[in-house]
Amino acid sequence: MLLSWLTGLAAGIILLHFLQKLAFPYFWDDFWYLLKVVRYGIRLETYALKGELFTVLDKFLSLAKKQPQKPFIIYEGDIHTYQDVDKKSSRVAHVFLNHSTLERGDTVALLMSNEPDFVHVWFGLAKLGCVVAFLNSNIRSNSLLHCIRSCEPRALVVGADLLGTVEEILPSLPEGITVWGMNDSVPQGVTSLKEKLGTASDKPVPRSLHVASSLKSPHLYIFTSGTTGLPKAAVISQLQALKGSAGLWAFGCTANDIIYITLPLYHSSGALLGIGGCIELGATCVLKKKFSASQFWNDCRKYNVTVFQYIGELCRYLCKQPKLLFTFDLVKYDFQKDEPIRNEQGWCLHVKKGEPGLLISRVNEKNPFFGYAGSKKHTEKKLLCDVFKKGDVYFNTGDLMVQDQDNFLYFWDRIGDTFRWKGENVATTEVADVIGMLDFIQETNAYGVTVRDYEGKAGMASIILKPNKSLDLEKVYEQVVTFLPAYACPRFLRIQEKMETTGTFKLQKFQLVEEGFNPLKISDPLYFMDNLKKSFVPLTKELYNQIMLGEVKL
Repeated sequence: MLLSWLTGLAAGIILLHFLQKLAFPYFWDDFWYLLKVVRYGIRLETYALKGELFTVLDKFLSLAKKQPQKPFIIYEGDIHTYQDVDKKSSRVAHVFLNHSTLERGDTVALLMSNEPDFVHVWFGLAKLGCVVAFLNSNIRSNSLLHCIRSCEPRALVVGADLLGTVEEILPSLPEGITVWGMNDSVPQGVTSLKEKLGTASDKPVPRSLHVASSLKSPHLYIFTSGTTGLPKAAVISQLQALKGSAGLWAFGCTANDIIYITLPLYHSSGALLGIGGCIELGATCVLKKKFSASQFWNDCRKYNVTVFQYIGELCRYLCKQPKLLFTFDLVKYDFQKDEPIRNEQGWCLHVKKGEPGLLISRVNEKNPFFGYAGSKKHTEKKLLCDVFKKGDVYFNTGDLMVQDQDNFLYFWDRIGDTFRWKGENVATTEVADVIGMLDFIQETNAYGVTVRDYEGKAGMASIILKPNKSLDLEKVYEQVVTFLPAYACPRFLRIQEKMETTGTFKLQKFQLVEEGFNPLKISDPLYFMDNLKKSFVPLTKELYNQIMLGEVKL
């Protein structure tokens, strides 16, 4: 009797295991992951109940005491230990304490490429309780000025290799901003931070200067181009920074891992998930100035890399959201009207699995949206109201996603007036404004087009010339490379006689995107950006074929 009972039990367990594998193949992976995330959430709540506001900076400072000689950052072969970074960031803090009028809560803009000094300045200013605004190191001219004005900084710190970019806009900077350069030789009007660091103390600064009053207080501003217009400064709270730093730990990384970071530190992925993630683990990171496919595997072997960070559209979004029980919905989207589809009752509609939909997330007390710096209208535009019922509010990510039958999510496209290229958001309005500054251009419509074997979309601009004006292709080339980041420069031009508009008088992009840049299908003159000739050249059928075959790189 007992034997038959045990046999039946074993058979039942085997059957349940088989059914679980068949119906829920990822159940245990999801279960253990969820358990880790819940543990982290409980730990944060415990800190809060005890009145201990433990930030990413606090975690770093504790590691600097616990493991001072452990490598934290490896950069171009040089090792920077946790103690090194702690002392160098303290030097930065002492310079600003002694040679500036910065106070707790002030904003300081940081324009720097990937290098250890980025982290030194970031942490040094954080030790003073300052909010650091990360500026995209690719932008320049009017876009850079816009970003600086929108975050209203008291000071601007610039890397040695970007001083030339700032020198161009020095006369146009708002009054009251002091500019600091990380170089011995700096332009007139800029103070040498490097010179003052040489004599600064590396002693710890009082914790009272940076202790957080609330985990909801601002820690960083990270710029995003969003879905419309110029870049906007997203507010990253202390809590969001903590949740972002837990990403690598939640995905199974440990203190023994060596993390390879090539993503720009002005991005949330590089700064919060990358640097912050290493701090949460107490691990080592190999920091690169930029990604190099030819150096990647050699670096992995040289430094014994165990984890590398890949930019995923979802990861970029998740780092701004709770790690704890993240809920989302995918709703139907009207690509021509550029808005979510609503039924007769006015409610949004869920998509079916395998169908692209707009990724939205419920905004409430447990899942707050801290908005953008500056005008409230930027924050309000990111919120959808009365989505599934009266009074509900959802955050519009601007990302179109597809959920497959196994519930995995995949990035599909961006909505609105942006597209993705080279891992960056390109604001079409910015591109159109820059081209429209030329005196022979009447109207410009910028958009992204799909190119075989390339991720994202390459930039394209449709142009109408002013009456009795001729097209100067060299001037167009000079204009875009001077005033736009490299990733935002349109690779293709199309000359039209008129442009279609939507019912709300917005320029129609849908049909242009569909038509692409194929000279076999388009009768309008087409041109291709040729960096060797420093001009746009006619896009012939032969050149088109070379691009499609990968013989000409974009």
